[in-house]
Amino acid sequence: MKNMIKVLIVALTSLAFSGVSFAQAKPATPATPATPSAPAMEKRSEKAKTEGLTGEVTSVDAKAGTLTVKGKDKEINLAADSKSTKAALEKLKVGDMVRVSYTEKDGKMIVSSVKAAKPDKATEKKGEMTEKKPK
Repeated sequence: MKNMIKVLIVALTSLAFSGVSFAQAKPATPATPATPSAPAMEKRSEKAKTEGLTGEVTSVDAKAGTLTVKGKDKEINLAADSKSTKAALEKLKVGDMVRVSYTEKDGKMIVSSVKAAKPDKATEKKGEMTEKKPK
């Protein structure tokens, strides 16, 4: 009987310690698998970055949905693909100052918004000076 109790205690003790060791075991698969994260990173890099430009409208074609804006250091040809941006192009004319937000998609610059920009204070003052006639 004493031998049986000893065997039972040893068996229960070994089971108890083996249960603890299973709880501490690391999973066989890594927590962050390499294969699924690679496409996710590619999607992030492909996500279009919105940029902005303030400048003068050098050409506009509302029917075709194209717009060219000349900024301080660059001139950009833009295309409108939504109804709202095409409607905004109808209100513009060459020489207007605008603020455009755009994204690059498939090598084309796509307009996301067009707003009239306030002219610079320097150009306003210049315009006021030329309008006034000396007495």
